[in-house]
Amino acid sequence: MSASQTSTSDVPTLLVKIFGKDKPGITAGLFDTLAAYSVDVVDIEQVVTRGRMVLCALVTAPPSGLEGDLRATVHSWAESIKMQAEIISGLGDNRPRGLGRSLVTVLGHPLTAEATAAVAAKITKVGGNIDRIFRLAKYPVTAVEFAVSGVETSPLRTALVTDAAALGVDVAVVAAGLHRRAQRLIVMDVDSTLIQDEVIELFAAHAGCEDEVAEVTAAAMSGELDFEQSLHARVALLEGLDASVVDKVRSEVRLTPGARTLIRTLKRLGYQVGVVSGGFTQVTDDLRERLGLDFAQANTLEIVDGKLTGKVTGEIVDRAGKARLLRRFAAEAGVPLAQTVAIGDGANDLDMLNAAGLGVAFNAKPMVREAAHTAVNVPFLDTVLYLLGVTREEVEAADMHEEI
Repeated sequence: MSASQTSTSDVPTLLVKIFGKDKPGITAGLFDTLAAYSVDVVDIEQVVTRGRMVLCALVTAPPSGLEGDLRATVHSWAESIKMQAEIISGLGDNRPRGLGRSLVTVLGHPLTAEATAAVAAKITKVGGNIDRIFRLAKYPVTAVEFAVSGVETSPLRTALVTDAAALGVDVAVVAAGLHRRAQRLIVMDVDSTLIQDEVIELFAAHAGCEDEVAEVTAAAMSGELDFEQSLHARVALLEGLDASVVDKVRSEVRLTPGARTLIRTLKRLGYQVGVVSGGFTQVTDDLRERLGLDFAQANTLEIVDGKLTGKVTGEIVDRAGKARLLRRFAAEAGVPLAQTVAIGDGANDLDMLNAAGLGVAFNAKPMVREAAHTAVNVPFLDTVLYLLGVTREEVEAADMHEEI
């Protein structure tokens, strides 16, 4: 560290704040005004909220005897453009941010003042300091990001996620740093995550045993039944169905709102996207082709002589299998496991969620929400983009550019 770096705390500085109705040319005008006094720029920050602007510039103090003239000139310039100015003398730069830096994303539908106050108070209580707040989206949910320092990520996550549900918000806490943008593999569950349906129940409806299958499915997803046993029991009820039912089920599948936007945006960002499912390849292979997925793995319904046999073939994709496939996909994609994101809703997704760098419980069962890194409880799959720091404006701009 140079001598000049060690002595910056003793350098006289001025904090120049300009605020009022936003209009073009304010930033250029302020620095044109300051340029006449040979000051150096130490820091700049600008925020615009509902057409009102706050521009802060931290600059070195002008040569001796010129500060009074600088103050008068800045105030006069601000008045000429119908803005207000405030100038505060001090020493040095902003105080260094504390060790331990995290990004806290809060999703609300709506985001209430009460919930925001509670989140901010909790950050303070565990020793954190809010350095910056930025809105990521205003619809279909309100999403804001807090940059926090002074506390390690793990205890901050524990403190915030514990109370999130009671506050009516979703909270995700990740370590700040370049690796956040480097998470290059997303792996999703299919049933009740990528799609709104449970595929086996769609098949069961054609076999006349939907209620019976749904009951077993619910028990399996809540962790009350062993998944593999429940899978065999449910599939056995499909014995004798004509294979033509596969095309009918494919046509009945409904994507979760925001699914196409999520996948399209991730692909633009260079992510690889995969799905793992306790459902069936007869559906996931079709989804892979329709959505341009990089990876897809599921169970396979056995078909002999044009009829479902009531059995599955090959390796069973169960709770442990999903985690195993996440690792396999990551290896094939050349992505470290710590830079993966997994999304799911049921008990059989838990191993995968915990193995990923970021595990997201999407409209999940209570036991899954409690065990995952974070939870999203709004019915829009593309809200996961906000947890990755992608803004709604960036998504819309990319869509518009593609249309042009």
